[in-house]
Amino acid sequence: MSFVLAVGEASVRELPVGDPAVADQDGFVWEHFELAAGERIALRRREPIPEVALAALAATETRPRCDQFGDGALVNLRGPALEPGTDTDRLVSIRIWTRHDRVVSVSRRTLSATPDVVAAMRAGELTDPGDLVAAFARRISAELDPQIAALGDRVDECELQMDQSAIYQLRRKIAANRSEAIAFRRFIAPDRDALGTLANLQVDWLSDEDRLHIREAADRFARMAEELEAVRERSALLHEQLTDLRAEVIDQRSLSIAVIAFIFLPLTFITGLLGMNVEGIPFAAEPWAFWAVLLLCGVIGLAVFGSFVLGNWLRR
Repeated sequence: MSFVLAVGEASVRELPVGDPAVADQDGFVWEHFELAAGERIALRRREPIPEVALAALAATETRPRCDQFGDGALVNLRGPALEPGTDTDRLVSIRIWTRHDRVVSVSRRTLSATPDVVAAMRAGELTDPGDLVAAFARRISAELDPQIAALGDRVDECELQMDQSAIYQLRRKIAANRSEAIAFRRFIAPDRDALGTLANLQVDWLSDEDRLHIREAADRFARMAEELEAVRERSALLHEQLTDLRAEVIDQRSLSIAVIAFIFLPLTFITGLLGMNVEGIPFAAEPWAFWAVLLLCGVIGLAVFGSFVLGNWLRR
């Protein structure tokens, strides 16, 4: 989805992509390119873009950043994609070069905030580069906020389900939550830093209202970064608790097996001794001998079991 939008005196016009006449347009112009990985773009027009900024716009891998070049600025942000992709990055990038009343943006995949920003510009709500960058910051942070909150809610649910019957299911859920929190935090914390730097740039195309909106978005990113850190720490703590609970379950089962083995140990000795195929076993010919041995085994078994109970061996 590549496009060129120009803000005129009475309306917003869409211009042909790649038209050299775009550089001669008066007023605010936004050029957006969506490119495949490794594709180079013809960004060099009459309005020069510094080589460092040009390389950053066309780079395959980026991280959130904000750098000033004279009266222009390069802003890289990360946000949710409009459609899920196959890459490993949880968030996709939007790279923005802005100077005076010109903005050039590049992305590899469509950012979910882009259609909203385009609609806002067509509605006449965005009239300068500061409005555009602030709109991206607000919408990205607004979309990520409920996702981060939902991640914290899932950790709360895991804490409420801490019982022995759900150990293995919870381990998978907690591991997934922790992995997702790490993937989010990889870009959300730099997003916060980039917006903080952007709000402090000394450029004339950023109004006080734009700076206020950008700081508000940066504050929201800071809160999300803190929430993600809390989710990661809580997930690690829950994982340790589940490990301890699992060890406790194994110990309890091992103890139960040991108690059963202790009960049958003297009984096995008695039955093995009386079951020897030799002469001289007392009362071997008596009809009541079997029941007597059975009663003796029952008494010994109950005595051994009672000793475990009195010694609190079976207490959970």
